[in-house]
Amino acid sequence: MSNQAKPFGGEPEEMAGVGAPLAELDEPAVPAPSTRARPIPRISIQAFCENGATAEIIRIAAEDRRLAKAHVNVHMGGIEAAVVHYQQNPTPNLIVLESSLPRDHLLAELDRLAENCDPGTKVLIIGQVNDVMLYRELLRRGVSEYLVDPVEPLQLMEAISQLYNNPDTEPVGHVYAFVGAKGGVGSSTVCHNTAWALSEALKADVVIADLDLAFGTTGLDFNQDPMQGIADALSTPERLDEVLLDRLLTKCSEHLSIFAAPVALDRDYDISVEGCDQVIDVVRQNVPYVAVDLPHVWTPWAKGVLLQADEVVITAVPDLANLRNAKNMIDLLQQVRRNDSKPRLVMNMVNMPKRPEISVKEFEAAVGLKAIAVIDFDSEVFGQAANNGQMIEELNAKARSASGFRDIALAISNRRDAQATKKASGFAPFLEKLKLKR
Repeated sequence: MSNQAKPFGGEPEEMAGVGAPLAELDEPAVPAPSTRARPIPRISIQAFCENGATAEIIRIAAEDRRLAKAHVNVHMGGIEAAVVHYQQNPTPNLIVLESSLPRDHLLAELDRLAENCDPGTKVLIIGQVNDVMLYRELLRRGVSEYLVDPVEPLQLMEAISQLYNNPDTEPVGHVYAFVGAKGGVGSSTVCHNTAWALSEALKADVVIADLDLAFGTTGLDFNQDPMQGIADALSTPERLDEVLLDRLLTKCSEHLSIFAAPVALDRDYDISVEGCDQVIDVVRQNVPYVAVDLPHVWTPWAKGVLLQADEVVITAVPDLANLRNAKNMIDLLQQVRRNDSKPRLVMNMVNMPKRPEISVKEFEAAVGLKAIAVIDFDSEVFGQAANNGQMIEELNAKARSASGFRDIALAISNRRDAQATKKASGFAPFLEKLKLKR
């Protein structure tokens, strides 16, 4: 294959993660992956590995929620096995090759592979050498990406995500799933107040999707009585698009809208896993943040939302049943979502008068998580906010729980560190003056 022929998927400058700055590097380097892997579309991926450890990494990545739509096959034998395989078989959307071959041998094998590759096939190589000259030569031959071994599952997913998500388009929105460890623990209240605080703090669009179709409280909490809502979308998910979504959403503030539940008992609600996924996907394609208010049920669709969400927030009160349920949920989520951050724990209705409680420290130790917020029991403030159809911060910005909800919002959106840095930087001039005085 000549330098002009690029059968592996396009011009180098069009590829994600590849840019002009690479040509200016003096030190050998491979571009760092993006900070977040986005969901990967329905593509076929075939990997040819030399080592069992790399094959296991790819299998772990294939089980991740972000590759749920992709079809992944793992073979052994490296690039030589790939050359033989594709002499008799069609090529997939993406070929992942692990190779420890010397530079010239690797390039020769790639030339042989290219003879049997479709022009639209992309190739990602996992190699042993961190060499910018080799990297440039691979790009000239049409290779989409080169990663230096050892590779972690998240790094591999980020690299694939960059190849199949247009960097010029808006990123896919983040989905935050809120669920109670037990019924009646205030998970909906936490969800609604956190979503409101998120929309106010970031000045970004947020949608609350209320999936408690029979008993949801989103409309009440925001003093709204929408005629249409999420049930209409779930009944015919294939019809939902940007135009219909705009009609079904109810705007509550400049940046916050709700996908309200119908709260009607004269009908049955049969939510399918596929329909629920489809509706949430459409919403996240149109807004940067989606807060899903899950009822305390354990159905295939509810479990699917938890496993597919970017972040999971578990609300619990400090008693034994909540501790047991929270630990079971946390253990399951950490087992299945191995490449994601741990679930977030919110302790709610703490310090209720005359109620025996498990201390927050004991609760945290038992479930193996530190709470990102501890919300004290305050029947007066929460009761008045509920009756008024207001959020806590709207009613009383100085209430302790108001800052708690804002802490949750900043934590799940990974903005807490940025806020802390910003606050700390305000003291920099003062500290410098102290140093000068010394």
